Amino acid sequence: MSIYVGNLSYEVTQDDLTQTFAEYGKVKRVQLPTDRETGRLRGFAFVEMETDAEESAAIEALDGAEWMGRDLKVNKAKPREEKGSFGGGGGGGGNRRY
Repeated sequence: MSIYVGNLSYEVTQDDLTQTFAEYGKVKRVQLPTDRETGRLRGFAFVEMETDAEESAAIEALDGAEWMGRDLKVNKAKPREEKGSFGGGGGGGGNRRY
């Protein structure tokens, strides 16, 4: 299982997340997704820890906490849905500008 960490600063690094979550246990892996086109961070991450107890402690301590000028959203990550299960489509809406 992994932890979803949302509302992150776009300046955050893997080391920043590792150090912060290491206060609650051993961090196995940190993923910081980037936008395919721009290479810019997407504002969220996934953190995997050694045990469920460590993950729970980190979630309880960090959800709603202010970090790097932002209020974090921290919870158990939901399993990724299989693509194409509803006949395709979806996606990001093409080239619309808002």
